[in-house]
Amino acid sequence: MSIQPLGDRVLVEPKQESEEKIGSLYVPDTAKEKPQEGTVASVGNGKYVDGKLVPLDVKVGDKVLYGKYAGTEIKQAGHEYLIIRESDILAVIK
Repeated sequence: MSIQPLGDRVLVEPKQESEEKIGSLYVPDTAKEKPQEGTVASVGNGKYVDGKLVPLDVKVGDKVLYGKYAGTEIKQAGHEYLIIRESDILAVIK
């Protein structure tokens, strides 16, 4: 089963953070900051402006930066994703 976002929404796979260790202690997930970088996995068709469909600026495979609290977290087939609006994407990493 694949996920197809609607409208101006984008499906992003967050960058996986490595296991963080301070000295000999591991930092638990609850103490870590969430990544704000990820890869676009799927995009919607775009949004209507004045009756015309405007396609999205991002495409599948783009590496993007997004807002810290942006989107809705979902899990699909063991992978974590975020569904966010295109306006929540701050930049494309080139």
